Amino acid sequence: MKDLLLITPPFTQLNTPYPATAYIKGFLNTKNISSYQIDLGIEVILELFSKEGIQNIFDTTIDLKNISENSQRIFALKDEYLKTIDQVILFLQGKNPTLARQICSMNFLPEASRFNQLDDMEFAFGNMGLQDKAKHLATLYLEDLSDYIVENVDSDFGFSRYAERLGKSANSFDELYLKLSEDQTFIDHISLKILQEKLELVQPKLVCFSIPFPGNLYSSFRCAKFIKENYPHIKTAMGGGFPNTELREIKDQRVFEFFDFITLDDGELPIELLCENVNNEVETSEFKRTFLIENQKVTYKNNSKRHDYKQADIGTPDYTDLQLDKYISVIEIANPMHSLWSDGRWNKLTMAHGCYWGKCTFCDISLDYIKIYEPISAKILVDRMEELIATTGETGFHFVDEAAPPALMREVALEILRRNLVVTWWTNVRFEKSFTRDLCFLLKISGCVAVSGGLEVASDRLLKLIDKGISVEQVAQVTRNFTEAGIMVHAYLMYGYPTQTIQETIDSLEMVRQLFEMGILQSGFWHQFAMTAHSPVGLNPEEFGVVPIKQEILFANNDIDFTDKTGIDHSKFSFGLKKSLFNYMHGINFEIPLSDWFDFKIPKTTIHPDYIHDCLLDDGDFKFKGNSKIIFLSKNVIAENYIKTKKQNSWPYTRITFHLKTNVITVDLEQDKAEWFIKVLQENSTDNAKKITLQQLKTQFEENLEDFELFWFSKPMQQLKDNGVVLSL
Repeated sequence: MKDLLLITPPFTQLNTPYPATAYIKGFLNTKNISSYQIDLGIEVILELFSKEGIQNIFDTTIDLKNISENSQRIFALKDEYLKTIDQVILFLQGKNPTLARQICSMNFLPEASRFNQLDDMEFAFGNMGLQDKAKHLATLYLEDLSDYIVENVDSDFGFSRYAERLGKSANSFDELYLKLSEDQTFIDHISLKILQEKLELVQPKLVCFSIPFPGNLYSSFRCAKFIKENYPHIKTAMGGGFPNTELREIKDQRVFEFFDFITLDDGELPIELLCENVNNEVETSEFKRTFLIENQKVTYKNNSKRHDYKQADIGTPDYTDLQLDKYISVIEIANPMHSLWSDGRWNKLTMAHGCYWGKCTFCDISLDYIKIYEPISAKILVDRMEELIATTGETGFHFVDEAAPPALMREVALEILRRNLVVTWWTNVRFEKSFTRDLCFLLKISGCVAVSGGLEVASDRLLKLIDKGISVEQVAQVTRNFTEAGIMVHAYLMYGYPTQTIQETIDSLEMVRQLFEMGILQSGFWHQFAMTAHSPVGLNPEEFGVVPIKQEILFANNDIDFTDKTGIDHSKFSFGLKKSLFNYMHGINFEIPLSDWFDFKIPKTTIHPDYIHDCLLDDGDFKFKGNSKIIFLSKNVIAENYIKTKKQNSWPYTRITFHLKTNVITVDLEQDKAEWFIKVLQENSTDNAKKITLQQLKTQFEENLEDFELFWFSKPMQQLKDNGVVLSL
């Protein structure tokens, strides 16, 4: 018996738990509040895609004459699906790796329409390893079954969303309410059976649903309805990304037939207060950012004077109860960043609450999850990493920040190296000038494998309008630095921003083409601009040349329909932008004219063909920055003294050898300088928490030696800097 049951409703990710309930459970542990968490999505998927589940799907009555040829084929091959499904799921869970050879033999899995794309995909997946290729084929196999389910069993099904259309900008609750009054769907039956088992096991007083996306909304309401009808003594609450952004203006009382409470923004204190209320621990009810029914009206209660908890005090995320060994890794499309999202188990952590920039005009910067910026110390973060490694057995980390702060990333990297941890991690960043070549190298050796960041519209005029705080030239230099360090770079790309012209869209595409052609961008994704209610554009549309289409808000409010004064139909560019990007990501067709990607006339680009190339010419290697922190990564050196002779003159020299992971670096220095340098190396390794600045180094050097700049920019020192022995941060 537990106080709380925390639920992530179907569906979010197949490969790793969405972290919200783990964050909350970690906090509740610090308050000695007992809780149990479930990812209902993965449990439903595993029951659905099992031999028994697939048998139930095929047992569903259908008219074979009135279904598509694809469904007819899948039904005809049902015995093959029943034979293989359990083994495929085990393989995708990492428990049956030898099956990869069978899958890749191409005569093991039954194949329907999803496999038709294999010819197009061959070049994209040709260089993949056996396991990854088998994962992709197994993913196509599951998607074929998904297509059959959508056509014949449950039209709202989707692997990472369910009935998503009901939650997307649903200003009215009517359609969702009507759907909930209808009979349960095939997926509902599975969800509610598992839910009932958990309710009987846990016997909670309060059930909290974390709803990150519109695709989780319908299932959460269906589950809440089941609880109200069958366990009326249990209270229900809703929180998470969807209510935080969409339900801030809720007025429809019918919502509270399903949920007793809806909490907004950070959930720790609101849930703690709900627990106190449900357990009758307080005489006067206090709430934090909570909607409820009071006097037969929807009421927003924020009467607690207690402050939200600091990030340092909310505890380490706790993944206990979740079936971590049963998540399935899939590879849907040939996009290297998408494979990070969908393949492999990642522990989720946050370096900093909110965004340290917090100015982008398309972003929800008026809401607390962006607006309130609060970083966590590197020591606490790496403590939490070690705790999670111990409890989950996983050493992969996804820092889910809006934009990870470069200075904190540096400290985390140094702390990882100081503790000699072997971890793999990735995060979201802003492409800002702080990401020097040396910082990127440091991040790489600490375990960073990828970053994603918003280039948005690759146009300096529009980047200023967005208030992005970056330029295309800066993005080029930063992505070069990451790429040269061996860190994969993914760019979020945007088209259709207010006042964007056709010429700017084409010029933006040319910028992206050049970034890929130069090899400094490895992955990207185009999306069309959407105006949200809580962004500067949504709050002050007239300043950006857009006219919102007003609707009465009784339920959800986030995406706003609008008209742009340019009158351009930006959606017509979607196919051409995405098709060209697909080619560029695979290193082909850079020479094709931009006009060939579109089936309508476009203007020629005004961007010089060497624009990105020229942006990379100034590398700033010979600039003296006195406040730079200096890091010496190698403390194990071999030093040999010798006498250098030239034209009957001789000088004492020292040959210093560094054995790096992949090569050996040897430099020769005058003996007095070598002795000073070796002493500095030993005193300022990564084990030393206090870092010396370049100016301090100069002062030390010139106490006994002369002309530090001549030494610092000498050929031997440049060689050490180029190979990462010496980093200037």
